[in-house]
Amino acid sequence: MTKKNTLRFVPLCPVEDFQALLFNADRETLTVRQLLERVPALSIDVLTEEMLDKPLRHFIISAVDIKPRLYRPPGMIFRGNSAQSATIDIKPPKQPEIEDETETTVAVEPVSAVGPKPIQAPVRFSNEKLSEADAVKMAYSREIEDIASFLRTDRKGLSVLVYCDKMIVTHLVEDIVRKAGREKKLLEIPEQDGEGDLMSRGARQRQLTQLKSLYENLKEGQVLVIPHLDLLAGGGDNNLSNEARELTELVYKYTDRLILAFADRSIAIPEVLSARFSVRRLITGVSRTVILEDGTEKMLGEVFVTAHEAEQFIGFDSAGLYKNVAGMNPIQLLHAITYAVKEQAMSGPVKVEKLYQAIRDLKVQTAAKNFEVPNVCFEDIGGYHEVKNTLTKALNLMTGGYELPNEALRRELIPRGLIFYGPPGTGKTLFAKAIANTLNATIQVVSGPEVMDMYVGESERKIREFFAEARRNAPSVLVFDEFDAIASKRSGREDGGNRAGNAVVAQMLTEMDGFRPDVPMLVIGTTNRLELIDEALLRPSRFQAIPIDLPDEVARRGIVEVHAKHFQLDQYLSSALLDIMAEATSLFNGDEIRLIFRQAYVGLYCEKPPREINAQRFGELVGEIRRNKEKRNTDASRYESTLNYHPNSQRPAPSGPMADLI
Repeated sequence: MTKKNTLRFVPLCPVEDFQALLFNADRETLTVRQLLERVPALSIDVLTEEMLDKPLRHFIISAVDIKPRLYRPPGMIFRGNSAQSATIDIKPPKQPEIEDETETTVAVEPVSAVGPKPIQAPVRFSNEKLSEADAVKMAYSREIEDIASFLRTDRKGLSVLVYCDKMIVTHLVEDIVRKAGREKKLLEIPEQDGEGDLMSRGARQRQLTQLKSLYENLKEGQVLVIPHLDLLAGGGDNNLSNEARELTELVYKYTDRLILAFADRSIAIPEVLSARFSVRRLITGVSRTVILEDGTEKMLGEVFVTAHEAEQFIGFDSAGLYKNVAGMNPIQLLHAITYAVKEQAMSGPVKVEKLYQAIRDLKVQTAAKNFEVPNVCFEDIGGYHEVKNTLTKALNLMTGGYELPNEALRRELIPRGLIFYGPPGTGKTLFAKAIANTLNATIQVVSGPEVMDMYVGESERKIREFFAEARRNAPSVLVFDEFDAIASKRSGREDGGNRAGNAVVAQMLTEMDGFRPDVPMLVIGTTNRLELIDEALLRPSRFQAIPIDLPDEVARRGIVEVHAKHFQLDQYLSSALLDIMAEATSLFNGDEIRLIFRQAYVGLYCEKPPREINAQRFGELVGEIRRNKEKRNTDASRYESTLNYHPNSQRPAPSGPMADLI
């Protein structure tokens, strides 16, 4: 670790604004120069040109509030770009006139040893709200140019299939076709057959008829645009619909015709159909920066947030905003900003954390799946200090908490997934929620067995939908409970069940390998049977396995403290009694320790007469839970030994009379 330089600044704006921006800034990417552009300040310490262009993570930065305040005399200007060459000029006094008030508030160039390049003016936000069309155009200017370049390649061009969200398709079509310089032939959405699904069978047939006419009459220089290829032919390879078969035959009839098609990634396109497209591109989320029409590059928040909106949140920072909206498309981002501003419109300017919280709340309310914002933190989980240290290291890698010399290598070190394995009741899901809370992320907990479906291709579709929704709601944590149900080792047997399981594992591998490093998302699996998990998923580049075993005595003491405080019974526990309970609960998991205090609380407030809380009462509850554990284990062992002792053909007959069932 290199020693960090100390930089002290005297802000030319309110000190609170400087400190708020510094607190919320992305220290990995925001440079000192960019910081001073947003909140101008004078430096007490010597600055060099090289230091200005370094990220904040290289420095220990503080704001100094000088008392009394300093004022620039009227007419005085600073010349020179260094402290040594700076001179002060006094302009001759003006003739008496009514002076514009704004002239007395012109920003002063900071005087410090910054080299030949002066610090630029503060960031200026737009005064007008972007339209949805302009938002898509600016956010995806790189992708639009990339796709258009394929369409105009050579004389005939290359057909392109674009995977993206439905709400941005209309805007992408116009921008891509215009950039490609092609004439658009659009496959229009047919009218509905009264009430019912938009793409009913009759509607699809009419659209196919229209598509056939457009395709067969397509000329050189024209491009056929199919806005919703997935709705027309989606369903996967194993259950091709009649429309998908007809469409596949049609597009292969003339392979030299140019097609631009769009589909949602959550809906599978038959591989035989998608193979017709020479190029396939995925557009998801937003980038950290956008390129304007004049070619200049600006931070996302400086373009999508107006000056009025930025003023509503103290310490607003574009880099901090990006961490919370990376998975959204541009239209969702506009809606989120508008929602957040209206939420606090009556309360005046608030801290920028209110903006991030409003965005997370909106994600939860609009998500198609069951997302939530967790309120569990690591302090709510007793013991397990080694596990917490391991997770803290991983989280510091994700959030830029470590000073690493290479940003690209830092991104490679970020874990894509974690597998928590161990006995039931040890808090595996709680750890997942604590991680999400630390990342300020939404969380979705999915039961592994619920993913499996009897219909061919449905399980893979569910996996795609879970991942797609998690990306849209980034930063997010996607948790698969009972992970072994969907990630068990693949088999070479050809029966239907094994084929379905193999397909789900293959889809999981595809999703894990399709991560975008700039979209903060983490996948967590929990299981009691790590040995059942497919080896390909256990590669360190995909999932890192972390054991969460039964708590030891130190951990049990911490768990006892946490649950006693939660049930407001901590006043009944002395330090000596804590030690006794930690020792008495040997081989208990966290859930069983919680049951002790739950039962004690119920006895105190729900039973008549109330059960007094003391060491004896705690001892009774510990003994009761231990006896129940031993009885369950004995019954399970007796049943297993009976099955092992008697072969199937020699099992003992029932000892008592059998009840009549009819």
